[in-house]
Formats: sequence, structure tokens, C-alpha cells
Amino acid sequence: MRPLVALALAIVSEVAGTAALKASDGFTDPVASAVVAVGYGGAFYLLSLALEDLPVGFVYATWSGVGICGAVLVGVVVFDEGVDLAALVGLALIVAGVAVLSGYSTAYSPAH
Repeated sequence: MRPLVALALAIVSEVAGTAALKASDGFTDPVASAVVAVGYGGAFYLLSLALEDLPVGFVYATWSGVGICGAVLVGVVVFDEGVDLAALVGLALIVAGVAVLSGYSTAYSPAH
């Protein structure tokens, strides 16, 4: 599997697991609880595939940053949670940080 595809799927899997964690109501809903386990398990497996070829700093920054933005989006769309100006500024800073780290930093070396 291509490492960037594995990273993208890891992000989707993690966000799905996080949404299911909210829906599990403290692990009292067995279906949502199962989705949590599969989502997080799949996310870490896919993350490990991405890390075979990509630098850990790039992978983790992208996974966590995009995952945070995805979780906020799911919170707004699925769980009717609000977002204020401070949250939008924070999200913009996260996106900017990931973009600078992955696009401009020369500190990364290939994993192999």
C-alpha cells in the first residue's frame, strides 16, 4: 500500500473511532464500542504501514493535525457541537503548523 494512502486511511479510521467513542456513551453501547476498537486498531495498523516509508515527524504531525480537524468537523456535523472564533483560529494554527512542518522543514530524513 502506498504510504500516503495508508496515512489518509489511518486518519479516517481514527476520526471514525473518535466519533464512535463519543457515541458509545461510556462504552455502554456495544456496537459503537466495537467501532471504537476497530477504528483505533485500524488507525494504528495503517499508521505503522505509513511509517515504513515516511518520516515519523511528518506522519504524526499530519495524522494528529488532520485528525483534530476531522474530529471537530464530525463534532459539528454529527453531534451538533459549536465552533467559535477561538476554535477556528486554533484550527487554522494547527493546519498552518502541519503545512510548515511538512512543506518547508528540512529536518526530516527518510525512514530507511
